[in-house]
Amino acid sequence: MNVYKALTIAGSDSGGGAGIQADLKTFQELGVYGMSALTAVTAQNTLGVHGVYPMEPAAVAAQLDAIGTDLTPDAVKTGMLFSADIIRTVADKVKQYGWRNLVIDPVMVAKGGSSLLLREAVDSLLSHLLPLALITTPNIPEAEIMTGMTITSMTDREEAARKLVSMGTRYAVIKGGHGAAHEPMVDLLYDGERFSYMESKRIETRHTHGTGCTYSAALTASLASGQPALEAMQTAKSFIQAAIEDGIGIGAGHGPTNHFAYQRRKRGEPVAP
Repeated sequence: MNVYKALTIAGSDSGGGAGIQADLKTFQELGVYGMSALTAVTAQNTLGVHGVYPMEPAAVAAQLDAIGTDLTPDAVKTGMLFSADIIRTVADKVKQYGWRNLVIDPVMVAKGGSSLLLREAVDSLLSHLLPLALITTPNIPEAEIMTGMTITSMTDREEAARKLVSMGTRYAVIKGGHGAAHEPMVDLLYDGERFSYMESKRIETRHTHGTGCTYSAALTASLASGQPALEAMQTAKSFIQAAIEDGIGIGAGHGPTNHFAYQRRKRGEPVAP
């Protein structure tokens, strides 16, 4: 039996909608065995982040060594990395073990506005980790920080994607969720030569906590199972669209998406958990 394996290197979300928890749920739903290395513990719920408690870099390294010496992942994703020291540690271990299919979700700010990446860590992300990436998946505000650009149009997004690829990532995906409310949702993929555009209906809902984590986790799981980049992006797009459309509506603030929805739709089952 061939078991595909995916590793998430990210923070814990006590509310279960984002971070490690969202990643592992998504891996499971897509038939991939999930593993994790914890970078921070957050105290959060749908109302916001109430505390961030980062791991020591040595603790992150020990977790990655435990995976690297026994359970070689078919794909790896990073989420909340928090500090420059943790980023350098992760980059060193990715190189040490020769891990491929690295997806970087450059988690910087939570839905409620709390910072999840120290400002001085951005340079470390760009210089140490981005050149190791197969695919990098910023939203528009994250792409602005990474490229130093102001992004207001599709032309701007295309230029930002070109810049990210020039910095080292093999593919750049710039998600369209932060685009104008009256515009369709369009995710942009650039492979260094061509642009691909994935359009979907924009859903009016406040329950979008963990969308970036879930999208990049679905992308990682798809890569782990052998899908090429564009096909993996299409699967991830379908997964997150179902998760948003078939919301579960829990929490008084920005509630989580529905990780059950994609597979239940495929089976023709009711989407409620």
